[in-house]
Amino acid sequence: MGPDPVRGKTIRWTYEDGPMAGKNFEHTFGTDGTVSWRETGGEERGAKPPPNGKQKTGKPTTEPKAKYEVAAVNDDVCAVSYLSKSGYTLTSVLDFAAGTVVSFASNEKELVPQRGMFEVAERV
Repeated sequence: MGPDPVRGKTIRWTYEDGPMAGKNFEHTFGTDGTVSWRETGGEERGAKPPPNGKQKTGKPTTEPKAKYEVAAVNDDVCAVSYLSKSGYTLTSVLDFAAGTVVSFASNEKELVPQRGMFEVAERV
C-alpha cells in the first residue's frame, strides 16, 4: 500500500452497528486530496417522514468536497479522517485485506464508534 491508498478511488461501505447501522455510503477520494460522500440508500438522517407515511425516494444526499488526511498503519490498514460540513469529523480505519471499516464520528458533543464492511467500487 502506498502513502495514500484511497486517492483516486470510490469506496463504498455499510455500517453493521451504531446509529448508521444498515446504511450505505459512497466516498469518492479525489486526486486533489478532497473527499465527497453521499448516502446511497435509505433516508437522509434526521429527515421528517412525509405526511402520507410513504417512504421518500429519489436522489441521495451528497456532501460538498472536504479535505481529507490519510495515514498508513501497515501494508493493509490505513486511517482516513475529514471534517464534514455538518461539523462532524469522521475518522475511519480501513483494513484492505479484511474489507472492514471502523469509524469514529465526533463533534463537540459526542463520539460514536461504528463498524462495518467496505469495497473499492472504482477509480476516479
